[in-house]
Amino acid sequence: MTLSSGVTPRAKLPDVGTTIFTVIGQLSAAHGAINLSQGAPNFPCDARLVEQAHRAMLRGHNQYAPMTGLTALKEAVAGKVATLYHREYDPGSEVLITASASQGIYAAIAGLVHAGDEVIFFEPAFDSYAPIVRLQGATPIGLKLSCPTFRIDWDALRAQITPRTRMIVLNTPHNPSGQVLQPDELTRLAALVRHTDIVLLSDEVYEHVVFDGAQHQSMARHPELATRSVIVASFGKTFHVTGWRVGYCLAPAALMAEVCKVHQFMMFAADTPMQHALAAWMQEPAHWQQLGPFYQQKRDLLSRLLADSPFELLPSAGSFFMLARYGHFSDRPDHEMVRQLIIEYGVATLPLSAFYTDGTDNRIIRLSFAKDDATLHAGAEALCRVSSQHV
Repeated sequence: MTLSSGVTPRAKLPDVGTTIFTVIGQLSAAHGAINLSQGAPNFPCDARLVEQAHRAMLRGHNQYAPMTGLTALKEAVAGKVATLYHREYDPGSEVLITASASQGIYAAIAGLVHAGDEVIFFEPAFDSYAPIVRLQGATPIGLKLSCPTFRIDWDALRAQITPRTRMIVLNTPHNPSGQVLQPDELTRLAALVRHTDIVLLSDEVYEHVVFDGAQHQSMARHPELATRSVIVASFGKTFHVTGWRVGYCLAPAALMAEVCKVHQFMMFAADTPMQHALAAWMQEPAHWQQLGPFYQQKRDLLSRLLADSPFELLPSAGSFFMLARYGHFSDRPDHEMVRQLIIEYGVATLPLSAFYTDGTDNRIIRLSFAKDDATLHAGAEALCRVSSQHV
């Protein structure tokens, strides 16, 4: 009797391959391209933060932290939120430290969404939302933001809500468009979900990267919405340490209890020495107060450098990103445009179609300005060499 030499798995995500971030990263590395694709800084964090982590390790903080996070760090998060958004969260039952914002998003969806539920999200979207929903046996419903303004169509949202709608996923500041929710939009959202059991999952990892004097519209800022919201945020984006993979969730205690049930079996606890370092560093609020102006300068620099390029830049109100249109000079699909930019011009960007579940192609690419000035200059120089007659 001959036994099979292997097992053929039954794929739970048969149509999902390697993420666009990995694909573009590998192609870029192969061609030595300038990196304007990845939403991660290429400059160092403050050396004093690294020293705090080192000091925590030397002091023996190298074993498991409490499951929901280090008390000092949770208290620092709650204090920050109370100061900025005037919402009190109990550090003991309403704040969770996670092993990245991505893990927080997964735990929130897995803990609160059931098989047969529907989850509404807005496209273009970060690519993890829909697969996570599908893994719960639920149905992701992607509603397209209007292009090129990338605003929510509130009539379409109202029409899409059904008795099966369990969650609406929001992202502000928005990746990839760089748009932000406005105060009146929170009011409209509250009216839509009032008298329902819909949970809001608010991805606010760029909460401190808002431009032009605007105020971040956190769900925590709106008393009614806060009572039904799980808010996910990122220390990595705020402190230039995306590789540390530490984030946090905020939610009313009843919702948080369900999120924690999943979290404890995914990670149990986030990285201990990094939590100690971040707790100490959170005593320096000047960092996040300066973050918006810091990245606004980078946005404005890249915009000026690309003024003579053939690309049309769309406004960016927050996040690490801006979008660039090229349909006025080329009908090439965006994934082909991105590939050509890497191979022929030596600069890496991302195709916007990768942020749609159906691959919608608006002839738009995404640029990241979370880079040092030398990289922004070099990337812009490459993009300015693009000839509208040769693409």
